Amino acid sequence: MKKIVKGCLFLILMVFLLGCNDNLTAKDAVVEYLNGYINNDESIVNELNDYVNNEDFTDEQKELYRKILLKQYNTLTYNVVNETYDGDKATVVVRIKVIDLYTPQVEAVKYLNESSEKFYDSDNKYDKNLFLNYKLEKMNESTEMVEYNINFKVMKNDKKKWEVVQLSNDDLEKIHGIYGFTE
Repeated sequence: MKKIVKGCLFLILMVFLLGCNDNLTAKDAVVEYLNGYINNDESIVNELNDYVNNEDFTDEQKELYRKILLKQYNTLTYNVVNETYDGDKATVVVRIKVIDLYTPQVEAVKYLNESSEKFYDSDNKYDKNLFLNYKLEKMNESTEMVEYNINFKVMKNDKKKWEVVQLSNDDLEKIHGIYGFTE
């Protein structure tokens, strides 16, 4: 009889613990989403690899860029500012803090415009890879932090679990610390 009671208690405990992993609030879904970046969850790393592999970089540049973005994710911090609900939809406002990768890029482009001869090859022609190496090194050296607000849209799925809606490009740029940069 004790084994049956212990077994039932064990099952109840397991159901309770497994149930705690469900996103009970929209805020929980956003926290889980952002922690995926911070912890370099497999799905985030796979998306990162796809993104980096589509860049027009050399293999070495791709590896450095991947390293820069992984560092960005690892250092991301956040604070949930507000959450509002409207039935099965919610908005969760989060203040994130990330490495400023915008400024090094702007400064690299400015340096290119002022000293373009620094990026000429041995035939005295502009070499895009020399510039990309320079820009990526400046991004890699960056330690300044910047803060952004992101309004996460969250909805309940068919299983009544809160899920973050696909972020806009602007919001992804905020996570990457490059919001507003155009080349």
